[in-house]
Amino acid sequence: MRAQGRGGTTAVLLATCVSALVVNANTSAVSILLPAISRDVGSSVTQLQWAVTAYSLVGAAVIVTSGTMGDIFGRRRIFLYGLLLFIVSCVWIAMSESGWSVIAGRAVQGASGATILACGMSLISVATSGDAQVKAVSLWGGASAVGASLGPLLGGALVDIVGWQGLFWVDAAIAVLCVPVTLRGVAESNDPKRPRHVDVAGTVLIAVVLVPVILGLTEGSGWGWLSLGTLACFALSAAALVAFVAVERRSAAPLLDLGMLRNGQLVGATLVILIGAAAINGLMYVLSIYLQDPATLHMSPLMAAVATLPAMVGMLVISVLVSAIAARIGTRQTIGLGFVVSTVGFAILAATQQDWGYSMFVLPLVAIAVGLGLTNGPASAMATTVVPTAQVGAASGISNMARYVGSAVAVAACAAVYGGVAGSAQAAGAAAGDAVAKGMARASLLLTIMSAVGIVLCLLARRHRVARPDLARVAQAAAAVAQTVPTRDRG
Repeated sequence: MRAQGRGGTTAVLLATCVSALVVNANTSAVSILLPAISRDVGSSVTQLQWAVTAYSLVGAAVIVTSGTMGDIFGRRRIFLYGLLLFIVSCVWIAMSESGWSVIAGRAVQGASGATILACGMSLISVATSGDAQVKAVSLWGGASAVGASLGPLLGGALVDIVGWQGLFWVDAAIAVLCVPVTLRGVAESNDPKRPRHVDVAGTVLIAVVLVPVILGLTEGSGWGWLSLGTLACFALSAAALVAFVAVERRSAAPLLDLGMLRNGQLVGATLVILIGAAAINGLMYVLSIYLQDPATLHMSPLMAAVATLPAMVGMLVISVLVSAIAARIGTRQTIGLGFVVSTVGFAILAATQQDWGYSMFVLPLVAIAVGLGLTNGPASAMATTVVPTAQVGAASGISNMARYVGSAVAVAACAAVYGGVAGSAQAAGAAAGDAVAKGMARASLLLTIMSAVGIVLCLLARRHRVARPDLARVAQAAAAVAQTVPTRDRG
């Protein structure tokens, strides 16, 4: 790797950790903001689910490509482009007067957020080594986890004080401060040995695979699941997937090394990561809408955010402890236990009734958070330890792409089920509160099934040995709330 100029580790950590905190806070806060955005711009919450899914599907397409571009054209340069694009997207969204403008801004934000995270981790890897790198990764992982946890609270508080736009103005201001820090204190670096080829076709095809699937899931209940439009969406995605495989086989530097998919343990870990991201993001979407619905609990955005706090605290606490648990009882057993606990939590929510108060949600939400926290860290660690050292970065990229894919598809599916069931119930004469509760229950049933699939995966998985937990493994587990960190066992 070639570095140019002088750069201080402090500046690298400041720029990358602060930006990671802001990106993750922004990502986790948006679901809480959707009802307020809906009232202000006059778009339905169902339409605005694209503000969540567009972010994720663009992120899935860009997360690996942006890292590649950093290796080729300069990590600092691409990181700065990501920051500037993030600032533009925040201003764009804050000034939007229509739902589609918000959605378009969020799609741009998905590209910028993925770029910031991918290149930020690369900058840390180049600027540090040994124990210093472990500490740097710990800080980055902690910043990511704290951002993901505090995002809903910050977003909810700002809605009540200055409106939903406040989150994006604050995020833009903090990102602006990261720019001079990066320019002055971060050295440029690249990888001169890397092929100077960016897999543009693969990047585009990932988006072409995902967009029709999400459109079909979103509109299927209205169009009819066997209608020409719905079937055409799924057929287009299938055709794009075939084209993607063909392109990747011929690419000099593929977005996804298909040969790595012959590694059963890597595939298993990636599926666990996908399911975990799908479950938590699908839940946060429907829960945020349900808690604020006037026909149910009618919470303010801030109170809805506070209502999710026990779950966020549970996930943070377990993320710190999970490495020691996995070392004691094994990776497969820890992940399996996590999916059992989360499945029970989702199953309870699948019995949601209109007369449930908030207290009825607390224990299942904590169970889901703790359960998914038990799966996240070990799966992320497994994804980067079951491959040769030369493939660790690629394995990290695959698992991070899976997070975005899982989030995009699950939010679309849950939104379709929630809205479709609630709409059908109201059309059949049910009261608004009963109809929305049925939608919440049915969406939770879908998430129960997803979580149960994770249990089956664990039963089929091979045993995986786990190293004794050190700071690197704890940091990786904490960062797994947002991203898989490419670290290796030492010694």
